Amino acid sequence: MARRSSGVVDAGTPGYPPGGFASADPWDQPDDKGRRSKGRRGSGGGGGGERGGWGGSGGRWWIYVGRVILWAFLIVVLVNGIRAPFERFTDKTAAPTTPTAGKPTFPQQAASSYALSFANVYLNYDPATAPDRQKLLAQFIAPGVDPQLGWSSTGKSTLRSAQVASVEASDVNQAIVTLLVQANDRMFQLAVPVYAKDGALAISGRPATLPAPSRAALPAANQDRDSALETELQEPLTGFFKAYASGDTASLQRYSDPPVTGLGNAFVFSALKEINAPSGAAATRTINATVIWQVSPAQGKNSGGTLEQTYQLTMLKKDGNWYVTDIRGSTLPAAS
Repeated sequence: MARRSSGVVDAGTPGYPPGGFASADPWDQPDDKGRRSKGRRGSGGGGGGERGGWGGSGGRWWIYVGRVILWAFLIVVLVNGIRAPFERFTDKTAAPTTPTAGKPTFPQQAASSYALSFANVYLNYDPATAPDRQKLLAQFIAPGVDPQLGWSSTGKSTLRSAQVASVEASDVNQAIVTLLVQANDRMFQLAVPVYAKDGALAISGRPATLPAPSRAALPAANQDRDSALETELQEPLTGFFKAYASGDTASLQRYSDPPVTGLGNAFVFSALKEINAPSGAAATRTINATVIWQVSPAQGKNSGGTLEQTYQLTMLKKDGNWYVTDIRGSTLPAAS
């Protein structure tokens, strides 16, 4: 009786089949002696044999992703760190710095009033009243300063007016208050040194007389004038200034829109001397008018004389008539 095959082939039998069957384990690799060493799958490498390909069961790609994220974060931080100070440096809309709240400053207003009161004593002197002047000056000058501030007790001076022209502080305690003065038929400036400390004030030294501000040369008058309009405005402006001088409300409503307020008989209208109307739009115009006022006579006199004044008027033409819509002082240079 024939013997049945078991179906199991010995892969190690030489020559059957030719070349033999492949190993059932793909990780089995022949060693350098031709023998196969059994690699351990899933052991993470090491120990038995060597394994080809990328180990680690696919987990290593997370390392590369983490590195990319880290580098991106570092680049963003670096760029922002460089850009922020540059933007602050080039930002032209930043709010200007303001003095620190509560920081002490020189008291300009108080020093100005103090210097004006001092000048009223300093520029009024007469040998007959020298002792009184010295007592008054003692209220302003610091102890140890010359009580007459350099005056020799001879000669006279009379102050007519004084106004503050400027205050130049060198620190929180010291400043020069410059006054524009009219005294002894002359105009000049008086530089007064003022010291301030904890609310107290003192004249710290001798004042200095400086020349008055120089007179400015006026620009040439505009020669582009509308002579036709100047003639046309003669009648309405004569009526307007008569009403303006008296304060006649009904007449002012006729010549001005909206109605302006009059002078209430402070002057009496004498004449409209000149109208200066530059060329411009047909319905609106800004013009200048010089008026001769009759000044109210002083007590005991029959006539108070006349006074010329120049006004700037805004005119509006409506329904064929010109109306004054605004009246104010004029910058037109005065002609002789």
